[in-house]
Amino acid sequence: MRGLVVDHNGVLDGAEEDRRRWRKLLSAVREEGLAVAIVSNAPDDASSDPIRQWEKDGYVDTVVLSGEVGVEKPDEKIFQEVASRLELPVNDLVLVDDSIINVKGAVEAGMIGMYYQQFDRMIVEVQNIFELEGEF
Repeated sequence: MRGLVVDHNGVLDGAEEDRRRWRKLLSAVREEGLAVAIVSNAPDDASSDPIRQWEKDGYVDTVVLSGEVGVEKPDEKIFQEVASRLELPVNDLVLVDDSIINVKGAVEAGMIGMYYQQFDRMIVEVQNIFELEGEF
């Protein structure tokens, strides 16, 4: 796996402690030379500025908003758009999302899908897949 794709609402927008841990994790993933993206079913307007901030702050390589590309998760086309922007095949990506429907769509598109419920559960899987060391 060469890329991590993360949903925003329900995953990255949690409590400050979780956001701090996500920032540390995303930084570590990028330091390993892996691609990182956010994909969200959010509109392409000012309400999505907090999502875009993750890219501006250097935690992710790209942000893909459904309002921008005209297709929503779990449609395969949005996952293909993320893969295209990251210049990776879709089957080299892992999606973390709090919607099981979106996880299923990602898997059907060829990605590995992780159903997000809480950071401590998800980090074990992410560290294993990407062979990451450290405390997050």
